[in-house]
Amino acid sequence: MTRKRYIVLLRGVNVGRAKRIAMADLRKLIADLGYDHVRSLLNSGNVVFTGPAKSHDAVAAEIEEALVLKLGVASRTVVLSCDDLDAIIASNPLLVQATDHSRLLTFILAGPHSREAVEALCGQDWRPGAMALGERAAYVWCPEGILDSPVVAALGKKLGDATTTRNWATLSKLHTLCQELPA
Repeated sequence: MTRKRYIVLLRGVNVGRAKRIAMADLRKLIADLGYDHVRSLLNSGNVVFTGPAKSHDAVAAEIEEALVLKLGVASRTVVLSCDDLDAIIASNPLLVQATDHSRLLTFILAGPHSREAVEALCGQDWRPGAMALGERAAYVWCPEGILDSPVVAALGKKLGDATTTRNWATLSKLHTLCQELPA
């Protein structure tokens, strides 16, 4: 059977008290589902692993169900392939101006409907910040901070549950971990 390299990004895990998951428990849960080479990054629900080639939706549903049944935590799950992440990394036009990668956000889009929902925001002036739209992600530069960024607020309002966000430093570390997985 063909193997695939995956990345899982859990939404909202370890942000508040209600959704805390030990990364060791998350790694075990994913391994128990039959996946291999399971590695987590930080304490934030970011996991890379290999496994049988399946649709991203099937992998996400499997993990979401196991989270509820085995750990008692409901969390929406975004699944990407390492190839998807390669494309997201390669497509970021804001890297030239973003001097602090902790303030460069990547909103991973759930699908074409999410992309269409935010296209109109690209034409607005977000200075001193900036926004750009790729095929699978919206990129946001927040030089004055993330919490007070009008573009982050606008994207959050438009996308709601149809996205998960990581800063560029975290996404770059996930990319490195993904590249270390066996093909």
